[in-house]
Amino acid sequence: MSDEAKDELNASMITGEPGSHPVGTGVGGVGGAVAGAAIGSMAGPLGTLIGGAIGAVAGGGAGHASAEAINPTHEEAYWRAEHANASYIKEGYDFDRDLHPAYAVGYANRPHYAADARFEDHEQDLKRSWEEVKGDSRLTWEEARLASRDAWNRVS
Repeated sequence: MSDEAKDELNASMITGEPGSHPVGTGVGGVGGAVAGAAIGSMAGPLGTLIGGAIGAVAGGGAGHASAEAINPTHEEAYWRAEHANASYIKEGYDFDRDLHPAYAVGYANRPHYAADARFEDHEQDLKRSWEEVKGDSRLTWEEARLASRDAWNRVS
């Protein structure tokens, strides 16, 4: 395709796809994340974290950010069903109180990092996020990090 044809289609310089606006999609994703976090704040720190992830999906619109972002509702349902199969789950832990915040730290923070980012490279940031959103969870970071890492890896 000629450069003139690409200009007429408003094609992305990266993908060549018509109507692609990677910068606008990224800005929309960030704006949506901020708005979602603000709305989620009404439900407390965990709501802020998850609201930011939902906002990033909505703000990204139909662009690439949406295709790569996570669906927090789907992730929560997945972990609610699968958490009992994890080797690190101890008897007496409650999903909503103890484990959901740990999984959410992994899946809701993952979209904020490069596609090739490793959990271990950002663990200090994730630990800070855990401290902010853990609420009434009885897990220490050492216990929560295993669930967070599983959720991070699942949406990677």
